[in-house]
Amino acid sequence: MLTTLNAITPIFLIIATGYLLFRTRVVGEAVWSAIEHICFYLLLPFLIIRTLSRANLGDVPILDFMTVLVVAILGMSTVLILTHALIWKRFPRSGPSFSSVFQGTTRFHGFVAIAVIGPLYGDDGVTLAALALAIMVPLLNVISVIVLSIYGHSETRPEVVAVIRKILTNPLIIACAAGLLLNRLGVPDILFQAIDIIGAGGLGLALLAVGAGMKLGHAAQHKLLLAIGVLTRLIGMPMMIILMSWLVGLDGLARTVAIIAGAVPTAASAYVMARKMGGNAELMSSIVTFQVLVAFFTLPMFIYIAELL
Repeated sequence: MLTTLNAITPIFLIIATGYLLFRTRVVGEAVWSAIEHICFYLLLPFLIIRTLSRANLGDVPILDFMTVLVVAILGMSTVLILTHALIWKRFPRSGPSFSSVFQGTTRFHGFVAIAVIGPLYGDDGVTLAALALAIMVPLLNVISVIVLSIYGHSETRPEVVAVIRKILTNPLIIACAAGLLLNRLGVPDILFQAIDIIGAGGLGLALLAVGAGMKLGHAAQHKLLLAIGVLTRLIGMPMMIILMSWLVGLDGLARTVAIIAGAVPTAASAYVMARKMGGNAELMSSIVTFQVLVAFFTLPMFIYIAELL
């Protein structure tokens, strides 16, 4: 447990530093936007390529790993939709708030997952984290768009072709494909060293950007829904993954990484999607922020549980 806390605490200190830098305006908002852009489109994709290009994928239980993640996501999605149908729909304008809680529960923050897994489990762990991204990002984007289209309040509805294009051009998905291709073809040492240097700069900046994106102002307006959005993600989702791992027989490092992927906060991009597609953007912002804060306590607990199983 102490080893886990020692590995995780610096991550949350970096996130807190990003928040302080943003609040004190030491770094301007335009700069943070540029940092997020370069992390998403260049630095983290190169980290994924670097990891996958020389990973020993023969030792990874890809099918069981994929089954656990996909079924856990679909299972939690079904529970949330049934809950809305039975309870939430009785309240006025419940749709947009439900869509934000849905995103907050099902989506995951890949930056934080990789930052946690890397120091604890090295390249083997990051390989599994990259595969989790490849599995979860397309599925979650499609599900989130469908849910927001049905429950959000927006004049515009995304076209199927536009959604598919967005998924196929996602830099993290492209990086996974490129890394797997290079793993098959081989990558020269000189090229690998260049990729390694670029990718090494990503996590610190990404975590600072996570902190800069935290907003505490709207929490008091959505106390109950905020609590639901935080607890279902940080406790409900990892419990769902533990159950699925037991049913499928997934164990070892693959199970631990899957549980961490379920226990990290939701994706910061969920706020942008909520704002653009008629979700409750203020609630979404609060969920993203408070999940980061609460995860400091819940994430070590689930890593400890994962290692005891």
